[in-house]
Amino acid sequence: MMEDPVAELSEAEYRRVWDRFHEVFDFQPSTSSLQWPAIKEPVASVTWSLSALDDDPGYERLDRLVAVVQQGLSSCVGPAGRLFALDWQHTSYRFAPREVGGPGQPAWPLSPYPDGDYYIFLAEDFRFGSFGHPWEESLCLFGEELLDAASTEVDRVLGQPLRRSGTAVGPA
Repeated sequence: MMEDPVAELSEAEYRRVWDRFHEVFDFQPSTSSLQWPAIKEPVASVTWSLSALDDDPGYERLDRLVAVVQQGLSSCVGPAGRLFALDWQHTSYRFAPREVGGPGQPAWPLSPYPDGDYYIFLAEDFRFGSFGHPWEESLCLFGEELLDAASTEVDRVLGQPLRRSGTAVGPA
């Protein structure tokens, strides 16, 4: 029997994945800018401000950003691979990105855009993914393969990054 394209994590798996995420990324959730960026950003990472989307009344840039990140994640996972989609303190998922989002398919379980909460996409082995920070209003992509697949286009949509490998490079 084939697995569903999108499946809610069981309580045990939810705890296991979140515990590992806390450990690997030193996740420190906070609404205070003194505690940001909330994760220890990996060496192979780029973080952008989402403020470029503030003047996007038709949502064209937001739609383009979401499409680019989703395409990048899909290309990195392989034809039969699965990702975790984590929504902090809410239902989280395991899903097959190549089996969602198209005509007649279920929608992606979350968006890379952090709409009011931390939204995280992770490879099952945690080697690449995205971290959307709702209060810093930022998006971090990490893992060489995801950066190779998506960072140039994300630069076009959002502009110069805030940080590379956790080190500030752009305007605050």
